[in-house]
Amino acid sequence: MAIQKKLKEKTRNFIDSKHMLSGITVASFLESTIVPIPLEAVLVPLMQARREKLWLIALMATLGCIVGALFGYALGYYLFDAVGDWIINTFSSPEQFENVKQQMQDQGFWFVITLGIVPIPFQIAMLAAGATKYSIWLFLLASGIARSIRYFGLAIIVYYAGNEAERIISKHKTKAMVLITLLVLGVWGLSLVI
Repeated sequence: MAIQKKLKEKTRNFIDSKHMLSGITVASFLESTIVPIPLEAVLVPLMQARREKLWLIALMATLGCIVGALFGYALGYYLFDAVGDWIINTFSSPEQFENVKQQMQDQGFWFVITLGIVPIPFQIAMLAAGATKYSIWLFLLASGIARSIRYFGLAIIVYYAGNEAERIISKHKTKAMVLITLLVLGVWGLSLVI
């Protein structure tokens, strides 16, 4: 019981802290790079408690994630150069890697958007984009769109649902993720036809 009380007190202090926005940015950076734990568990209660900064919280979470995505891209870009031949020869073949690289060049934008929205670790998209030398500008654009949909979507729910946001998100999270993923895949499919 004492641990819960301390945790609640620390959370309350963080919510009222002048470092709240920078803390969210750092947490978002960490979530997108090394801590594959969804930030939503912290963001939604924080957005509910600080509704006057709702849009700013969503923006800072998005920016932290984009900086994290850039870091992950760089890891894939430079680390893959160091150990890429060994990885390719151990787990694949040069021909298969060329195929993956071509798929990333052709469809990487939608791949990054899809992984940025769904609850699959975003590190996969970052490392794949860097390893295949995918356009950094298209990667950053796709990352920004995906994470904006995710974080500003939460902000919209909190704006309209208020204190009921957590309950609504928890009740409809799976259905919403499936629907959004299907929409992204549908737009992706249309882009291939057009």
